[in-house]
Amino acid sequence: MNSIIINNRVISAGNPAYIMAEMSANHNKNFDKAVKIIEEAKKAGADAVKLQTYTPDTITMDSDNECFKIKDTIWKGKTLYQLYEEAYTPWEWQPELKKIADDLNLDLFSTPFDASAVDFLEQMDVPAYKIASFELVDLPLLKKVAATGKPVILSTGMATLDEIKEAVDTLRGNNCMDLALLKCTSAYPAPPEEANLKTISHLSETFNVPAGLSDHTLGSTVAIAAVSLGACIIEKHFCLDRKNSGPDASFSMEPHEFKQMVTDIRTAEKAVGKISYELTENQKKSKAFRRSLFAVETIKKGDLFTEKNIRSIRPGNGLPPKYMGGVLGKEAKVNIRKGSPLSWNMV
Repeated sequence: MNSIIINNRVISAGNPAYIMAEMSANHNKNFDKAVKIIEEAKKAGADAVKLQTYTPDTITMDSDNECFKIKDTIWKGKTLYQLYEEAYTPWEWQPELKKIADDLNLDLFSTPFDASAVDFLEQMDVPAYKIASFELVDLPLLKKVAATGKPVILSTGMATLDEIKEAVDTLRGNNCMDLALLKCTSAYPAPPEEANLKTISHLSETFNVPAGLSDHTLGSTVAIAAVSLGACIIEKHFCLDRKNSGPDASFSMEPHEFKQMVTDIRTAEKAVGKISYELTENQKKSKAFRRSLFAVETIKKGDLFTEKNIRSIRPGNGLPPKYMGGVLGKEAKVNIRKGSPLSWNMV
């Protein structure tokens, strides 16, 4: 269970991180813009584009009761219905968007928010499902998604360890064989100090799954750090232009930023490497510039070696510096020219 496969791509420790571009509401209800987001995500190096499949009526209800009003977030002042009416991706677009992504060899799947969305996405034959943090506690929805037999990527924002276990047990108990978990801070945007990236490896070890990060922080630093700590999946919101996008734009990445993040992640993966004390070819070349023992004055045969006429200096052609104590006070066996590296046949 410590790997999953999406469209023949193995996602696990030791493989390149699977990088997802979340379109969310950044199409701003413009189909051509949604297409452009997919195209730009491919150019920027994304492995997948993710949609969200809901309508305002499948995710909430139209009510201005106090509990439906949004407070203390970037969407303050709206009701839930108003926000989701503005943000949802028209369902009639989604099969066509998947075809466009398929033609670009880019994975496209979605987050369903109710049973009807799962049925709809099954008709589209999506290769996987993403479960949002807020839906982690919706066990009937998890059962419905698990029953498809498709890989599931589950965000864990706001969840206690017990709630995550309950969700994982529900998925695994209902035919979900391929499961990944994402550490997520459900704040928009999320402060870096609340990321707690060490949780990623704990999720992986605790539930024997590949784990990653659904990242709502600004910039790419946290995502890159997550990969260096073992994240197998990175999800970031993606837009064409923060000035002219939807309600998620303020914490989304523009194409040039996303592309740089992907480049930096791939560099970080190379740098993480493996546990090794072997010398690389470049290090072997550098060994020539280590310190070693040299004659820094002309020394005649029979002269004693002193701290004045021999020193530890670069380069590394002479005896290692650790032998300084064994050489000092001994006689020179031969005449030694200033600048000569010391060797035992001189002592």
